[in-house]
Amino acid sequence: MESTVGTSKAFSEESAYFDVIVVGAGLSGIGAGVRLQRDCPDSSFAIIERREAIGGTWDIFRYPGIRSDSDMHTLGYDFKPWSAEKAIADGTSIREYVNATADEYGVREHIRFQHQLKSANWHSELGQWVLSVESAGAMVEYRCNVLLMCAGYYSYDSGYQPEFPGKDSFDGTWVHPQFWPQDLDYSNKKVVVIGSGATAMTLVPNMASTAKHVTMLQRSPTYVISRPSIDAGANWLRRHLPEKLAYALTRWRNTVWQQFFYGLSRVAPSILRRSLLKKVKSEVGDILDVEKHFTPDYNPWDQRLCLVPDDDLFEVLKSGKADVVTDHIALIDAKGISLKSGQHLEADIIVSATGLNLLVLGGAEFSVDGEPVDFSKEWTYKGMMCSNVPNMIQTFGYINASWTLRADLIAHWTTRVVNHLKATGNSQFTPRISSALAQSMPKRLWIDNFSAGYMQRVMHLFPKQGDQSPWVNPQNFRKDRQMFRDEPLEDGALSFESATGVDANDAVEIKKAS
Repeated sequence: MESTVGTSKAFSEESAYFDVIVVGAGLSGIGAGVRLQRDCPDSSFAIIERREAIGGTWDIFRYPGIRSDSDMHTLGYDFKPWSAEKAIADGTSIREYVNATADEYGVREHIRFQHQLKSANWHSELGQWVLSVESAGAMVEYRCNVLLMCAGYYSYDSGYQPEFPGKDSFDGTWVHPQFWPQDLDYSNKKVVVIGSGATAMTLVPNMASTAKHVTMLQRSPTYVISRPSIDAGANWLRRHLPEKLAYALTRWRNTVWQQFFYGLSRVAPSILRRSLLKKVKSEVGDILDVEKHFTPDYNPWDQRLCLVPDDDLFEVLKSGKADVVTDHIALIDAKGISLKSGQHLEADIIVSATGLNLLVLGGAEFSVDGEPVDFSKEWTYKGMMCSNVPNMIQTFGYINASWTLRADLIAHWTTRVVNHLKATGNSQFTPRISSALAQSMPKRLWIDNFSAGYMQRVMHLFPKQGDQSPWVNPQNFRKDRQMFRDEPLEDGALSFESATGVDANDAVEIKKAS
């Protein structure tokens, strides 16, 4: 149900109003749409998506072997069981799962494709966000009471690309995985993949199947963990129990394991370190120097671990179709890469798997009553809202577990607050921190104790977190579940109000339209 407003001179008469607008139709946005439709039947909502397709990350990235780096029983939605045999799934299967969810729950009809949020201004007088949205080369206006940002955390327009000296002199093909050319032929070609993260470790075994040789060139090692892509236990439960019960049990087991594994890295990192390296040594034997190529100079989970499903990376290393070089780039030349050690890597194709450019809230500009918001000067509220910014919720998942676990919790909390507004007649909810607490509480990074470069490059732009709830971003599923599901909405930090200028129930004249 769509509504239009025609009484305020501040807006065009054609501007569309919804109780909730979700930005982004990826994994998080579709999940939020399902919950809004199911749990807030008296509230209108729309999803705006800048691209032409559903799926977000899983539709954008099309490089060889693109797959999940966590199990689909926790990366999948809690309300829609993952029923495929493989728990570590390829990108196509995940994209199909998200699209099937949108169709099964009737969410697709709420999506407005090719709509990119450029700016949003909160109007306290009316208790509404006014959105400037680019569509088909023109600017259109939307308004809503609650804005739920599910736009992800990285730029769709550019990947992170360091300045490599001599890059323009390379005679071969230079590729960034975010913009993979679908017609790229790498059969019988020499390939160098620059990087040591999940993308590089996915590309190497997949390209090695047809390339002449693939080298993973890394500046420094990353911890890896190997596990089967097929979860035999989950599949056994699904055969012998009702599907939803089997899925719930598998999710419970996997979330407990994820939290235990991460907790071990915090309290006994040396034990976990030895276990991870022992596994790698058992797989690769003497074919390479594990100490040099797979032993980072930081503790496990100070950066994200990389998953190696079915030992695929180790298998191609043992076959001789691929190798790992740990060194620094001195110069890119016409035929390949010269390293600081003096070694030269010949290449027909160089893949720069060097990471992402992160954005704060999709790169849109935000203001409150015309005053621009500087998020870096504010505090995070439960890792999903920002102090002094009303009615705007950000979905950001876990760096130490499956993204969707947290996205589900935030979507559930959003439905709680939307229904609470309806029940109380309020129109505004704003996290407010006392000046005394703001001055006395230590400021920590929004994502703390995580040294990955792609995070460190932008953390200064995000709100700060403290050491007292709710001004924290725990990145802990157990703590988050309690915060989002069990704690009362009116907790003394979240202020509920009606519109400042007029009564919330007749701030504007709403004309219902089908």
